[in-house]
Amino acid sequence: MRLLLDAHVSGPSVGGPLSDKGHDVRPLDQEPELEGFDDEDVLALAAGDGRILVTHNVADFPEILREWASGGRSHTGVILVYGIGQSEFGLILHGIERWLELRPRQNDWLDFAGVVSREFASS
Repeated sequence: MRLLLDAHVSGPSVGGPLSDKGHDVRPLDQEPELEGFDDEDVLALAAGDGRILVTHNVADFPEILREWASGGRSHTGVILVYGIGQSEFGLILHGIERWLELRPRQNDWLDFAGVVSREFASS
């Protein structure tokens, strides 16, 4: 699966294990030239690159996704990490892996947003 990790999702601690499992992971925290990209540009980057965006930013992305949908813009999937600390790597990984098992094809993610909550990641 092709994934783009937003800047607050650890490339080494989350992206590394996902890459080890065969996923194509692009972690923004490893690309300093993209530091300061605004949220909509991050979603556009993910969509243009055919990647599922993984982000902790649940304050802004739901609204951006609604705006994109109402404007007829398409994205290639988003995983919103909600209520899990940025350093709780095991829970984050388990939640992402669960979603990738539930929707195992890249095309399954077209215009879909999934939420990784503590409950979802713990089950």
